[in-house]
Amino acid sequence: MYLPVPPTLPHYGNVSGSLFLVATPIGNLEDITFRAVRTLKEVDLIACEDTRHTRRLLDHYGIEKPAISYHDHNETDRARSLVERLLAGSNIAVVSDAGTPLISDPGYRLVTAAVEAGIRVIPIPGPSAILAALTASGLTVDSFYFGGFVSQKQSARCKLFEALADLDCSLVFYEAPHRILETLRDISEIYGNRQIVLTRELTKIHEEFLRGTALALLRNLSERESIKGEMTIVIGKPLPPAPDDRPVREVFEGFLSQGLSRMDAIKATARHRGVSKREIYAALET
Repeated sequence: MYLPVPPTLPHYGNVSGSLFLVATPIGNLEDITFRAVRTLKEVDLIACEDTRHTRRLLDHYGIEKPAISYHDHNETDRARSLVERLLAGSNIAVVSDAGTPLISDPGYRLVTAAVEAGIRVIPIPGPSAILAALTASGLTVDSFYFGGFVSQKQSARCKLFEALADLDCSLVFYEAPHRILETLRDISEIYGNRQIVLTRELTKIHEEFLRGTALALLRNLSERESIKGEMTIVIGKPLPPAPDDRPVREVFEGFLSQGLSRMDAIKATARHRGVSKREIYAALET
């Protein structure tokens, strides 16, 4: 049963105002809910990453509320002042440049401070690049791990990929266009032939889905004159191990012959056999 929409934003019986986390379009301006538009029209203030960027959305929907910047560089000080305004009775909305606030975007400090101050925090759900990429990927997405933006440092990036290699779920990451080739190269080396779906410019005119192994995607993008647009990477679940009747030591030594270190060869053998590293250690000691 649908509940009736209140004519104005409620204060829930408190003197203080409420903090609204409003999801905004990730590209196409039509991807915003009626509730989100109504909320933005009725709050007293809108906190956003880039006021100029958000103003285009506000102007499109005729929203004339004041906007204030709230980003990584001023988050601590701004959170304090916003909580003071909330306690004084103002209703405030938080939006990111695109998508759902706090998901790889600022907002955590403000929400934490608001909760500690007893202020009601109300999510206004909507667009999300994560869910858009997952649902249209064609991969199994009954469970998934979201890792945000991958590290700019290759060593940290590879360490994370290796730590997640045995998770029985799809993996989702954000990546910038100028690093995508390096990241796909690392994914190829660590995840081998697992299926990858790379989305680019979701919901925009040049929306694109690239499907295949990381190596195939790397070759595709390497042939382009330029690579543009924010990207979301979905890595499919681990492939079931291929039947292999060879002794564990023979498989392990095969990886060693490829130049892998002892530790990397053990990890590769474990993935190949679909067992834990502990079982490989035990088999090698016998």
